[in-house]
Amino acid sequence: MGINMSKGQQISLEKSGGGALSVVRMGLGWQAAPRKGFLARMTAKEIDLDASAVLFAGQDPVDVVFFQQLTSKDGSVRHTGDNRVGGAGQGGDDESILVDLQRVPVHVDQIIFTVNSFTGQTFAEVENAFCRLIDESNGQELARYTLSGGGKYTAQVMAKVHRSGTGWNMSAIGEPADGRTFKDLLPAIASHL
Repeated sequence: MGINMSKGQQISLEKSGGGALSVVRMGLGWQAAPRKGFLARMTAKEIDLDASAVLFAGQDPVDVVFFQQLTSKDGSVRHTGDNRVGGAGQGGDDESILVDLQRVPVHVDQIIFTVNSFTGQTFAEVENAFCRLIDESNGQELARYTLSGGGKYTAQVMAKVHRSGTGWNMSAIGEPADGRTFKDLLPAIASHL
């Protein structure tokens, strides 16, 4: 059973029986909030949330994985593809990013995961949104962070995976931001490096 993380919480990415994880998957799921009123069906709009992973060496972004670049230059981080409508909500993942921790170049010390509304809707129009970290070797959910609170923002700096000694840790960030792509979020990311 995974840990339900709260904003600012950190966990070690060590296997419970000892040893380091090799490949993890950051999953993102969401649903469009039901609209109310007489014209709700006629005005229903799909929500395109996008998961991105920005790889950092110190304070410098050195690579990115998102819907227009599905694999990092070195192949250690891979996006499984763009989902433009969501729908998994509490269930499975709508978008996933796989990280082969053993192949991440030694100069990359942090990977920041973001989510943004490419179509521009605010998080007030999204429900059941979450990100979760899965041990890809056995499918076990290690941690889950619920993107709660709705709000009039269009993006969120979700979490980071960062080197700690010889291993990796994950920290839940959960900072609201505004922007349609990861590029718009770089100023918000900077305070978490």
